[in-house]
Amino acid sequence: MASFPVINMTKLEGEERGAAMDLLHDACENWGFFEVLNHGISHELMDEVEKLTKEHYQKRREMSFKEFANKAIEEGSNGKDTSNIDWESTFFLRHLPVSNISDLPDLDDHYREIMRNFSKEIEKLAEHLLDLLCENLGLEKGYLKRAFWGSKGPTFGTKVSNYPPCPRPDLIKGLRAHTDAGGIILLFQDNQVSGLQLLKDDQWIDVPPMRHAIVINIGDQLEVITNGKYKSVVHRVVTQTDGNRMSIASFYNPGADAVIFPAPALVQKESEETNGVYPKFVFEDYMNLYVRQKFEAKEPRFEAMKAMETVTGQPIATT
Repeated sequence: MASFPVINMTKLEGEERGAAMDLLHDACENWGFFEVLNHGISHELMDEVEKLTKEHYQKRREMSFKEFANKAIEEGSNGKDTSNIDWESTFFLRHLPVSNISDLPDLDDHYREIMRNFSKEIEKLAEHLLDLLCENLGLEKGYLKRAFWGSKGPTFGTKVSNYPPCPRPDLIKGLRAHTDAGGIILLFQDNQVSGLQLLKDDQWIDVPPMRHAIVINIGDQLEVITNGKYKSVVHRVVTQTDGNRMSIASFYNPGADAVIFPAPALVQKESEETNGVYPKFVFEDYMNLYVRQKFEAKEPRFEAMKAMETVTGQPIATT
């Protein structure tokens, strides 16, 4: 099997641009995951984010997680089903359309400011990557960003997680297998402790920890907009007996009222004739279904959206 795709973004600026764009296209088409290096986010900022995130877990969240963990291990050891438990400590930061960083009570001011700065850099990287995808797909520059826009712009937020060491990885997964509902996901992960895996050709493949890299993956909405040329991929986090894995995943998603549908330029006549096109729907409707079915296959969600479109019988406005 080919090695996990890693893209050095400096090569997009010079003579090797063509080869780098080909690698990006192949990664999106055949993996749904890739890592980027030299992405424009300073190493100093990333190091500070990592340091503060790990300190915050130790000061604010470790005690409550240990209480949860002890109970989960005890129940699992006594035969209780633990298949619906995720071994993670998580909180969420919302950036767009309205930030909640000032509202979270247990973040100190310096951590808030650093996360604000980091989110701005991640947002710029997300939009740059979307334009690179447009170029590879033959879409007009800015098409994917506009497709996400809705009436108030995109939805953008960050899930900050720690996956502490687990004494019984046979009992509890770090995070159950799923695809991501949204658009494009940008992950700053621990460079020492592994655990993230994707499903490719019926095999679980490790996403390698790499210092100062950002892991990118395709969400369900990009699969729809690209008419299946780029597909979201099932992934999971497995627990480790040693090491506390940091995961800072930022989700650049459509706005709640954005209407999602395949780009007309990517819809082929034959797929229309075989009813193979993806549905048209409002992103919020998809999310309302996803929160109930996150750890289930994505295809029934697409079918449910198609059925909803058929039942209503009303065209969904695209402007």
